[in-house]
Amino acid sequence: MSAKQFDIVVIGAGPGGYIAAIRAAQLGFSVACVDEWKNDKGGPAPGGTCTNVGCIPSKALLQSSEHFDHANHHFAEHGISAKDVKMDVAKMVARKDAVVKQNNDGILYLFKKNKVTFFHGRGSLVKAAQGTHEVQVAGATPETLVAKQVVIATGSSARALPGAVFDEAKVLSNDGALRLGAVPKKLALIGSGVIGLEMGSVWRRLGSEVTILEGLPTFLGAVDEQIAKEAHKAFTKQGLKIELGVKVGDIKTAGEGVSIAYTNAKGEAKTLDADKLIVSIGRVPHTVGLNADGVGLKLDERGAIVVDEQCRTNLPGVWAVGDVVRGPMLAHKAEEEGVAVAERIAGQHGHVNFNTVPWVIYTSPEIAWVGRTEQQLKADGVKYKAGTFPFLANGRARALGDTTGMVKFLADAATDEILGVHIVGPMASELISEAVVAMEFRASSEDIARICHAHPSLSEATKEAALAVDKRTLNF
Repeated sequence: MSAKQFDIVVIGAGPGGYIAAIRAAQLGFSVACVDEWKNDKGGPAPGGTCTNVGCIPSKALLQSSEHFDHANHHFAEHGISAKDVKMDVAKMVARKDAVVKQNNDGILYLFKKNKVTFFHGRGSLVKAAQGTHEVQVAGATPETLVAKQVVIATGSSARALPGAVFDEAKVLSNDGALRLGAVPKKLALIGSGVIGLEMGSVWRRLGSEVTILEGLPTFLGAVDEQIAKEAHKAFTKQGLKIELGVKVGDIKTAGEGVSIAYTNAKGEAKTLDADKLIVSIGRVPHTVGLNADGVGLKLDERGAIVVDEQCRTNLPGVWAVGDVVRGPMLAHKAEEEGVAVAERIAGQHGHVNFNTVPWVIYTSPEIAWVGRTEQQLKADGVKYKAGTFPFLANGRARALGDTTGMVKFLADAATDEILGVHIVGPMASELISEAVVAMEFRASSEDIARICHAHPSLSEATKEAALAVDKRTLNF
């Protein structure tokens, strides 16, 4: 079997990998992309965790469950009568699967459009010789690829809890949580991060009694404390039961459901019985089958591939991006690194600014932020000014019937440069983009306060929060 020659081979077709491959092809390189994800029929399913069992399917379920929640609890206030509203879970999941397939097919189309050669199978590093790297593709049709440059974008996997192996039947990772065929009467979650809150929200809306066990003493510790408190209040009011500062003990799956022994924050021994358990305690870099040891690719103590600021590994000509390296495990961060690496290989100056990477939790209310939190600024000894504006005082939010939350600005006390923007409320995922742009251009809160925003719009809350930094809000 003769080796196939390329300028660049990308291992992994998640957000970092497929974007790196496309950008490299746009820059004139001959590019191959290798990915092993399979759909239900065994065919290729590029897009990685994000498309297949992460960002995309979770948003599809969140949207469906939100429609159901609105029909049951909010239509009446608009004068709409909707009686005996039922959810067909099988149809909801089928729609989710269709959305995923559309994204899978879209990536395959983009590969063809940009002349990226796709190989379906697991890619592994074999050896380096004479300035090139050999990559083996293990799949239905084994292949050997040779390239001067290799980009590793193998993503991450769900972190399992010791003593609670994922069986995807009773103990679920994000994958199993997205494939539930019926609404569990009682649902337990360990971990109150993004996945836990989003999946908890989906199944609570559909009728589950949801309890979240969190080991940390604070709720959403990475989020600005004021915003986190507002979110916690909203989730609790909705019916999510959130216990903080717990220590999880034995987990038993005998019988019909799952039994979780734990100690609460007061030191009291408790037992939580549930039909299903979702474990969402973070993710770990995925390097299984890559043959890192065999080729001397350096990994850190977390199992992540060690890279420099440019995403170069210790092996000449081998790069790594996304969840498999340091930094936030976010799809859009992976995309930015993928583009940057392709451009660096071409001799250009790829750009990734970790300080302006936005974070979003797609619950209701949504939570989004960029930059530093108030507690971080205090810890760093930075003098700052803060301004907040509630959606309760925003005309568009009132018309929508969703006035939960606020927008918060943090600006340097001396220069007024925006240091962080934090939002909890309707469409926070869309509103945060204005703050990202502003911070990328090192804008001041005064800059945002002076820009005309459409009325009525939710974005006016952003302007008003910027005005609040100087204590001159106009509508509150």
